[in-house]
Amino acid sequence: MRKTFFYFLSLTILALVLVTSGCSAKALKNSNYKNNKDNLVSQNQNQLPNASVDSNLIKKKNLDTYNPQKREYNFYFTYKIVHAWWDAVALGMEDAVRQYEEKGIHITFDYRAPEAMSAYDQVQRIKKAAALNEYDVIGVDVADIDIVTPVINQIIADGHKVMTFSSSDSGKENGCNRIAYVGNTHNYKDGQDLAEALCSYLKYNGQVAMLVGNVGAPCHEERASGAKTVFNKYEGINLIDVKYDEDSDINAYNYTKEFLEKYPDLDGIICCNMSNPVGAGRAVEEAGKAGKVIIVGMDHDERAIKYLRDGIIYALAIQDCYSIGFDTITTAVKIADGISPGSLYPEKTEEITKIFYQNDAVGLLHSLYGVME
Repeated sequence: MRKTFFYFLSLTILALVLVTSGCSAKALKNSNYKNNKDNLVSQNQNQLPNASVDSNLIKKKNLDTYNPQKREYNFYFTYKIVHAWWDAVALGMEDAVRQYEEKGIHITFDYRAPEAMSAYDQVQRIKKAAALNEYDVIGVDVADIDIVTPVINQIIADGHKVMTFSSSDSGKENGCNRIAYVGNTHNYKDGQDLAEALCSYLKYNGQVAMLVGNVGAPCHEERASGAKTVFNKYEGINLIDVKYDEDSDINAYNYTKEFLEKYPDLDGIICCNMSNPVGAGRAVEEAGKAGKVIIVGMDHDERAIKYLRDGIIYALAIQDCYSIGFDTITTAVKIADGISPGSLYPEKTEEITKIFYQNDAVGLLHSLYGVME
């Protein structure tokens, strides 16, 4: 059984849940989800500190009034890559499972992903899950729309219930017959918002570079596309380079070093996933260009928030991973019961993303990680 308290993100979202719900770390360690040993990440051995600062990003959720039709459910979820961001989503799942357990409803779920993102790996995983014929719902965090969508449609045609979740959808507009999507529905706007923040700081004049993530990953590509529309809007902003770092902070670090060497007049970098602000921040700090090369990026890596505090990163847009996980479970229950999207749940959810700045960083570090300044 895979434990969910991995490295920094386990502390991040769990602290937010503890702040608002009072549930204990011990209770959440009684995991109801299964995973492969090859997906294990180093476990953080530190004790979770008591957090006293409320968060205006994530609030504890409670089950709605829907009465499930069965007493037991079994789900299969596959996501893009083993990464702390998805461990945070799993914590929201666990909280929903715990609340169902209190109502006498037992839920188990497999939660599996590869070490390196591969749409072909994802296709094989969902085919195998369908062939087992033991899951009430199969959930997919789509790695590549063109590759994965036909397989989703085939599995559905074979009589399986499939939803998408987490950060990447393949919807009706893509010819996908998935039942519903739970996750970020505004990645394009998130990219726009980050780009606007960067352009505003630069007074709409300067050279910028972009770190995207994975080729074909809808959430990364949509954020990049949204950002580009903003850059194109301002005559004084010049997007001079774009690199795909495969959601690796090491790759992002190396690409940023290349940017700094190749473009001595570089003014800013926009980062479209959780890993690349960490790599970009490290490279800019080492080059002594903090405050000269302005970084904006995604999500809540503790290292990134410390760079935010220290003025190395200007802004971070943080997603509500806990709600994504929680709503994935409650939606899967309804789908398993044969309920179609409508009054009981939407076809697409509206999970929030909020931009934080330097003056928010100390509070974030305190409430998310127990860091005392």
